[in-house]
Amino acid sequence: HVQLVESGGGSVQAGGSLRLSCTASGSIVGANSVAWFRQVPGKAREGVAANYTGDGRTRYSDSVQGRFTISQDNAKKTLYLQMDSLKPEDTAMYYCAADYGLGTSLVANEYNYWGQGTQVTVSS
Repeated sequence: HVQLVESGGGSVQAGGSLRLSCTASGSIVGANSVAWFRQVPGKAREGVAANYTGDGRTRYSDSVQGRFTISQDNAKKTLYLQMDSLKPEDTAMYYCAADYGLGTSLVANEYNYWGQGTQVTVSS
């Protein structure tokens, strides 16, 4: 049973924008730690952005700070990642993740609930 589903990936030129969405269902709707990760083949999963509803904090990796924005629409049970000024090195499979009580963790193995991923490809 899939509880997190990503969408919005695609192919864009460097400098372009994409908005990723992650819609939750079932018990994971109540999770208070939510995050975006990305991964390329042969490399570890990298934390991109996180939000902790317990205190309203957000956290971004240095590589995306100032270019990406994480947000939520609670009524729609959807997590977003707005990606602007995209670079070729942003090319990856992007995953949303959720769990309880992790704060703004960007450590992949702390999260137990994952989407199946959406591909982002940035060309130059």
